[in-house]
Amino acid sequence: SFQVALWFLVLAVFLLVGFLHVDFRLLIPDKVQEPPVTNIMFLKTHKTASSTILNILYRFSESHNLSTELPEGSRVHLGYPWFFVTRYVEGLKQDAHLQHHFNIMCNHLRFNYPEVQKVMPRDTFYFSILRNPVFQLESSFIYYKDYAPAFQRAKSLDEFLADPWKYYNASVSLKNVYAKNNMWFDFGFDNNAPADMDYVRKHLAEVEQRFHLVLIADYFDESMVLLRRRLRWQLDDVVSFKLNVRSQSTVSHLTPESQERVQHWCALDWQLYQHFNRTFWTQLHAELSPRQLTEELEQLRERQRELMALCLQDPEPKNLTHIDDRNLRPYQGGKANILGYNLRHDLDTTTLHICQRMAMPELQHMAHMYSLQFPDKTPKDIPFMKK
Repeated sequence: SFQVALWFLVLAVFLLVGFLHVDFRLLIPDKVQEPPVTNIMFLKTHKTASSTILNILYRFSESHNLSTELPEGSRVHLGYPWFFVTRYVEGLKQDAHLQHHFNIMCNHLRFNYPEVQKVMPRDTFYFSILRNPVFQLESSFIYYKDYAPAFQRAKSLDEFLADPWKYYNASVSLKNVYAKNNMWFDFGFDNNAPADMDYVRKHLAEVEQRFHLVLIADYFDESMVLLRRRLRWQLDDVVSFKLNVRSQSTVSHLTPESQERVQHWCALDWQLYQHFNRTFWTQLHAELSPRQLTEELEQLRERQRELMALCLQDPEPKNLTHIDDRNLRPYQGGKANILGYNLRHDLDTTTLHICQRMAMPELQHMAHMYSLQFPDKTPKDIPFMKK
């Protein structure tokens, strides 16, 4: 009779699981939970939502008391657009026999694997992010309009794309890297190389060999779900507010002809994006069932809504002139109108600390991390904050 009763109990559990649509694996005791990944190299590409990921990594580093590679002295990046070398890192003694490893590397640099290996542990998790080149180039045109010589004389991106060689000169300076295959350049490759199939295939294989994961900015939430699983992090570790975003008034809508021209003008970026867009979805679907993905996306978005309601006066980002706290005012690049946030005034000390870190723009956050990690050094100078 005991065996019969036990059998009915097991059957009842299975029926309940099916009725409530509970993932049966959640009822099985986990093995000993593996610790979170803490050695991370993020290749921060340009105009790809990478500032938001930088914020996520800075917050994780601070909350877990990790060491972060930060630009040396007055620098705000790790030598970009030149290839990364270790002398661009603060606190690193230039001794060929000295091994000095950091936990997290995430500032702008041009990827140079042998040099990166010198300062990152052997078990480092390498990842990056890409964006549809049509939208990436549109964002670059606005942001670097006054900086890149190729963009300065063109009245619009449509005009530039109609005859790009009229404006673009590969030999002028490295400032023009923002105007052609910028993501390919960030990975350390020649952005002016012809898109020969063998050449492209060789370098795509190189990226696959060195990077454990390449995310897609166009599917940012899905990217965060997969990244959290790969890093074995908590949900709050990957929840974020969108940073370095522009007002819609400065977003251009390219003609269909221009969108097609981007694919040819930035052919290396286009093939890079197409390849890793495919691998991203392959990895995501191998990791989660459709129902799991839907559930985890909703958890992520619901937690973001909760934190925005907790932290912000208004979930909609504001123009620079409407941001009260100078430390939360973002740098304004080119013709872009970069938005930011106002925090609520009734936050307790602990909540204020969390909310400030989530809303802090990139340069201020980098300066904050620098002061934490190098308290005896002269603080980073952020000139635009003095205006």
